[in-house]
Amino acid sequence: MKRRHSVGNKEFNPETLALGYGYEAHLSEGSLKPPVFLTSTFQFESAQAGKRFFELAYGLRRADVGEQQGLIYSRLNNPNLQIFEERMAAWDQAELGATFASGMAAISTVMLGLLRPGDRILSTAPVYGGTHYLFERILPLFGVQTTFVRAGSDAVALMRTELDKPDGRRVRLLFTETPANPSLVHTDIAALRAIADELASQRDQRVVVAVDNTFLGPVFQRPAPLGADLVIYSATKFIGGHSDLVAGLVTGPRELMAPVLEFRTILGTMTTPFNGWLLLRSLETLSVRMRRQAKNARVLARLLAEHPRVKRVNYPGLLQEGTTQREIFERQCTGPGSLVSFELDGGESEAFRTIDRFEVFRLAVSLGGTESLVEHPMSMTHADVPPAELEALGVTAGLIRISVGLEHLSDLKRDLLHALDG
Repeated sequence: MKRRHSVGNKEFNPETLALGYGYEAHLSEGSLKPPVFLTSTFQFESAQAGKRFFELAYGLRRADVGEQQGLIYSRLNNPNLQIFEERMAAWDQAELGATFASGMAAISTVMLGLLRPGDRILSTAPVYGGTHYLFERILPLFGVQTTFVRAGSDAVALMRTELDKPDGRRVRLLFTETPANPSLVHTDIAALRAIADELASQRDQRVVVAVDNTFLGPVFQRPAPLGADLVIYSATKFIGGHSDLVAGLVTGPRELMAPVLEFRTILGTMTTPFNGWLLLRSLETLSVRMRRQAKNARVLARLLAEHPRVKRVNYPGLLQEGTTQREIFERQCTGPGSLVSFELDGGESEAFRTIDRFEVFRLAVSLGGTESLVEHPMSMTHADVPPAELEALGVTAGLIRISVGLEHLSDLKRDLLHALDG
């Protein structure tokens, strides 16, 4: 299947591309679906073909017009992964995609591939706990430092303030997770692009904008058309969507993806062929799942907003009209997703008591699966971040995060009220 229809050369929608793009049945004995290519290595047609494959793989020559990288070894490329990467790149409106062993493998490989000792990252906060740990504790070992600013409506102004400081000239990458985990605060991607372009014009050096799009993408948010260079996912979450695999993904322009792919090859951070096959399976229902989950989440968020025990509800669908947060959401998102966080009085003890009363929601970290999950960010997913820092970012001891799944809505409502009313 091609990317565009022969009638009018009109590009297919992502939901259609997810079912057929990048795969030709005649190449696999007529199998309607891609088989699992459980092979470590691939046979070359000739010695000359093998030589040309390696020349391209190691950058020894430029690709001919229309030439794609030949199959060599599953640490470099594999049909299951290539098909998935092509479909995701098309969905994100990017040139290339790269699959990884996990979301953290994706983020880590990007940072190691693009940054060098002395470079700085300017990142919004909060971010996923693993990302925070990487930025705060691992990358400094390689001479890369990170400055965090609070995510949200003031993030751009706070970044400009940091850039005016003496070490601001060393910033090479702007990173945001929007909506933020677990506060669900939005950061303006287009405004980050504007900052990066200003810096690039002053320094004659590209400044990269990287967006973690796990919470809403690719169905409800597409960062690339808004100005993001690289779009990063924990594909474990909605894209995988069944809590049966761990994987990551990055999409972006060929120029920036080249060093990322080089580091992936040498570090060996790509995922397995079977995971690639599972991701292809999941991609076919991604739009349907995310829309149904969001429909359930809207109802539960309103229920939480009306409950007397709930101090605060964080959910994009409840943002107040006329606020900057609402304006950002409406400009860069097409739906609110299915992540909700809410705060209770009484701190950790009350949060734990409520969490332990759920019967349908499962007490587990992660998100975006078919099942509904509940967790306590301060003591679980963000446990490596000092509590005082989390409190300052609105992630309190009384905050609970839920990922709404595909169960019957009446059961989810009953379960949520049971947990709150206990």
